[in-house]
Amino acid sequence: MLGDIDGLKEVRHKKLNQLKQLLTDRLDTLQSPADCSKARKLLCKLNKGCGYGCQMHHAVYCLIVAYATKRTLLLDTNGWRYMPQNGWEGYFKPLSTNCKIGSESQASPWDGHNDADLLVHLPISDGITRRPSYLPLAIPKDMSETLLTYHGHPFVWFVGHMMRYLLRWQSTTQNFIDDKKKELKFDKPIVGIHVRRTDKINSEAALHNIEEYMVHVEEYYQKLKRTTKVPVKRVFIATDEPKVVDEARKRYKDYVFVSDAQASKSAALSSRYSDQSLRGIILDIEILAQTDYLVCTFSSQVCRLAYEIMQTYHDDASQYFHSLDDIYYFGGQNMHRHKAIYPHAARRQGEIDLAVGDIIAVAGNHWDGYSKGRVQGKGWDGLYPSYKTEDVPDIGDFAAYN
Repeated sequence: MLGDIDGLKEVRHKKLNQLKQLLTDRLDTLQSPADCSKARKLLCKLNKGCGYGCQMHHAVYCLIVAYATKRTLLLDTNGWRYMPQNGWEGYFKPLSTNCKIGSESQASPWDGHNDADLLVHLPISDGITRRPSYLPLAIPKDMSETLLTYHGHPFVWFVGHMMRYLLRWQSTTQNFIDDKKKELKFDKPIVGIHVRRTDKINSEAALHNIEEYMVHVEEYYQKLKRTTKVPVKRVFIATDEPKVVDEARKRYKDYVFVSDAQASKSAALSSRYSDQSLRGIILDIEILAQTDYLVCTFSSQVCRLAYEIMQTYHDDASQYFHSLDDIYYFGGQNMHRHKAIYPHAARRQGEIDLAVGDIIAVAGNHWDGYSKGRVQGKGWDGLYPSYKTEDVPDIGDFAAYN
């Protein structure tokens, strides 16, 4: 509301829209070289043995490296695990209209320094030993001032818009999403929740009951009611377990729950890598991204992907979420750092001392006012009050653009 009074909202909208257009124009130029045979190119294989969210994060990591090194990205989708009938371009627009994949044997292994080679093959991010500064969570220097001034999580804005460029729908995909939204009676206000139940529970993530999600859904609507009339409390549920929706409807009768049953069924492990499943996960992520607030687990690639794309629907949606477990991260990222701005003396077992200026490698957030990390150069790790630190911006050495 203060932003409406002092004009900050309008300025933010203008500045971030200009930055979005600048990034899009640069990517358009990069992906459409005048002579593809002479252009420096980066080959990326979409062949990771993981789910859709993981694969899209791998692809956008490739696009970030291509942008940082001024190379045209060639995305090799042969052997894509989902194996949709029509291939990548049956759902998404091609990344380049005049550069196609040729002989893979011509590609040199990328080592971060072989700038003279016309075609290099990029390994997965975890396989890079000599790590350049422009890997996630870095933002380009020439965008940093605007992003640090007008967005609460600059890297999420950057990767969200890179992801949106990567996932540009074909008209048939857009029509499918629009038709489904009408069928589901998607309307605002609405909170999106992503409930995972099948893979990775008790291995990568803990089980969270529906009431844990609904606590934060109710908090959102209580805050909204202070300034806005809320005739209907809507919740969109994306889940790989259809019973979750039935449970929510039985227990929370003052809410209207929206969900696509086909998407939930196709997300089951037995049918996950199929054409129908691909349509379902595309729909779930896109609708989650278009909600007003997101409650999910950042341990999930799907949750983080929806949060990233959400930034393209708002000027600053950095605070439009609650994660039940992890803080935001990007798989294979460089170190996430905090800097101590106040001293701290440990008051209980498990806490650590901080001196002003200490740099902490962040390991997590306990969502109770404390973060966990390791103090660089001192070796001790433990809990510390989050408010006594600030994020250290990660500004990478990206290639210069006009």
